[in-house]
Amino acid sequence: MSLQPAPVTFEHLRDGLGIGAAEPRLSWSLPDGHAAQDAYELELDRAGVLHRTGRIPGADQVLVGWPGQPLTSRERVSVRVRVWTGGGTEPSPWSEAGTVEAGLLDADDWTAVPVGAAWEQDPDTDRRPARVRKDFTLASPVAHARLYVTAHGLYEAEINGRRVGDDALSPGWTVYRERLRYYTYDVTAHLVQGPNTIGAWLGDGWYRGRIGFDGGYRDLYGSDQSLIAQLEVRHTDGTTTVIATDPTWHAAESPIVFAGLYEGETFDARLQDPSWSTPHRAEESQTWTPVATATRDPRTLIAPAGAPVRATQEIHPVSVSTTSDGRHLLDFGQNLVGRLRITVDGPAGTTVTLRHAEILQDGELATRPLREAVSIDTYTLDDTGRQTWEPRFTLHGFRYAEITGWPGELTDGAVVARVHHTDMRRTGWFECSDPMINRLHDNVVWSMRGNFVDIPTDCPQRDERLGWTGDIQVFAPTASFLYDCAGMLDSWLTDVAVEQLPDGTVPWYVPVIPGGPQWTPIKPGAAWGDVSTLTPWVLYQRFGDLELLRRHFPMGRAWVDLMERLAGDSRLWDTGHQLGDWLDPITPPDDPAGARTDRYLVATAYFAWSARHVEWSARELGDTEAAERYARLADEVAEAFRARYVLPDGRMTSDTPTAYSVALAFGLLADEQGRQLAGDRLAELVLEDDARIATGFVGTPLICDALTGTGHVDVAYRLLTQTECPSWLYPITQGATTIWERWDSLRPDGTLNPGGMTSFNHYALGAVADWMHRVVAGLEPASPGYRTIGFRPRPGGGITWAKARHETPYGTAAISWEQTAAGLAVHVTVPSGCQGLVELPGHAPLAVGPGEHRLGTGDLDRTAA
Repeated sequence: MSLQPAPVTFEHLRDGLGIGAAEPRLSWSLPDGHAAQDAYELELDRAGVLHRTGRIPGADQVLVGWPGQPLTSRERVSVRVRVWTGGGTEPSPWSEAGTVEAGLLDADDWTAVPVGAAWEQDPDTDRRPARVRKDFTLASPVAHARLYVTAHGLYEAEINGRRVGDDALSPGWTVYRERLRYYTYDVTAHLVQGPNTIGAWLGDGWYRGRIGFDGGYRDLYGSDQSLIAQLEVRHTDGTTTVIATDPTWHAAESPIVFAGLYEGETFDARLQDPSWSTPHRAEESQTWTPVATATRDPRTLIAPAGAPVRATQEIHPVSVSTTSDGRHLLDFGQNLVGRLRITVDGPAGTTVTLRHAEILQDGELATRPLREAVSIDTYTLDDTGRQTWEPRFTLHGFRYAEITGWPGELTDGAVVARVHHTDMRRTGWFECSDPMINRLHDNVVWSMRGNFVDIPTDCPQRDERLGWTGDIQVFAPTASFLYDCAGMLDSWLTDVAVEQLPDGTVPWYVPVIPGGPQWTPIKPGAAWGDVSTLTPWVLYQRFGDLELLRRHFPMGRAWVDLMERLAGDSRLWDTGHQLGDWLDPITPPDDPAGARTDRYLVATAYFAWSARHVEWSARELGDTEAAERYARLADEVAEAFRARYVLPDGRMTSDTPTAYSVALAFGLLADEQGRQLAGDRLAELVLEDDARIATGFVGTPLICDALTGTGHVDVAYRLLTQTECPSWLYPITQGATTIWERWDSLRPDGTLNPGGMTSFNHYALGAVADWMHRVVAGLEPASPGYRTIGFRPRPGGGITWAKARHETPYGTAAISWEQTAAGLAVHVTVPSGCQGLVELPGHAPLAVGPGEHRLGTGDLDRTAA
């Protein structure tokens, strides 16, 4: 096998085009099975001028510092690497080149201004979107061209009648007043010498559309709907042409009559001129008028840190039924997030209506869980014959669709569901001998896909879809195994820091929108605010990015300092508004915070846990003074926790599974005896309830680890494999294909949970998948970035085999095990540059190097004998 390294990548991006870092960090991996890297050499090709670093000793190959002068705006550099391994004197072959190209790094690089429709539109209303365009002439042939583009709202750009890019809902959702993302596109092939036209569809999106529950709010960031675009063309003769949005552009009403993220999209093809973005247009029925200009500080324009939203999969219906009144009901067999693409032919003026829902009741779409997100798309046909259409500026969560007004027969392939989410690279897989647990894991993956839509949302279907901080706090370990979400979550955490209040308060959801009295003004809340300390640590452990930890450290520190002030000398956070163990299964439908566990016990536990994480983060960052201060604070809070919430007999004042789980998982008990007493009581409580779930958002991610760590892995498996409601597998028995928000979103009698907050696609309770990866399969990081990998399967629950695979920053790590007559047989794969620690039941850990290793408890028993 060749030792040639994989091509260099840059930061956490799959594509280096338009990067926003002047000194991007470099990563590469080696083919599996090779010895660790001893040294490396980098070669930079900067416009034909080569620079080589020479041989650099060391094993670093992930997020290695930029080796040359910083990039300048628009600069394109190719990078290759070669390595030395195993003490050898000869280097490997050079890798294939990876290419990075800087975006517009300085505010002065921007000449574009926001442009949009000039006609009057009433604020805080449904408004018809516009399109904007510009005709221009290129006097000489094109060598290469880049389009830098963003919008107040959403955009889809076209040049000479061709769509630019394949992303959706761009530029995504950030805290627009501080950070507006722009994208860079290579549009060389779109342009020709002579006449050209550039144009863009515009939509309200999060910028001025209706966002939020209880009716929502419009115009959160402004009332204009504007494009900001800068087309830069380099000609073969060395000259440059720049076409930027300015007052010379023109606008007209769009054939999109209305588009809202919650409401859906209304499109009238009779108003469409297909040649609108070409220089050779047919006679137009629309009047194009000069644009209005708005303002935007170019210092707020940022390059992306992760992938955009894209359509990643197409799903055909598994069944189609027709009602007596001519409606078509489609079942796609999978609860998903996306939109329908239709191909239809019929008389001009025919209107096809598409309705969406996650579930059926009595054979009809159950739309009550959508609340005010009506999720209806309509398409009115023109007279051009067969036509294909998909909405541009909306997104729906659905398994079922109802179609009315369809002309003629609904043929195979006429309606396809297109799945949309942030286009992260899949990195983690799990499978075992139990089909129901495999379905549970699939459901976790689908819920992550549906809720990672530019930000980590809480649900994708109703009038909410917000970046709830507590939800991703508990799910981040699972998310970072399944997908490379480092860039996306790093960007979102930056917005969390932007929205953090001066006193350290972390909002319940980010970006912030106005809310009801429960959320406004913003108040500090445990578990949700702790995203500022816990999630950066998780990302550091999973991706090995110390700079990410450094960037977000001030945010976490400010949060812990706030909790310290709120608790005072008692070190008990026992005041204020808390959600506690949200959605404990005993909570009534109208009081999801009414859990059986004392919410201030939960708050104080998180105070201690976050203080401990600030200590750990400070140590990793080399700040010994801060580390010692927060270590003392964490110890003091833990002592206060025990004094208030742990009784002399070892039981807790809240004698509940969540109370014991947080105490154990957060290391709050004084000694091993106290831990064992708590673990034994936790196991008793679980078994007393016949292993049905009795935890909410806080306890659920922790309970299996709390049981496992105190010798009750068998009870953890009882929880995992329970099928009665409430349990992880109960929804599977009801046909669920995603994780539900409530344990009984669909009740055993077949009725919907009557609560106003009932989603069938919500990843938080799927956080158990992290335990499945680490304990059932036995694969976990033992040092940051998986430089050391733990292989520690703990079989149980009647599972006879399991396997997991994860694409670490260094390459593929994998484990598979099965029960045999001779004992447990295990096969592990360690990527180059890493070490493995294999610990099989009843045996001491065994260190293994890169490559594949087959081990068995029977062999180890004979060796020990």
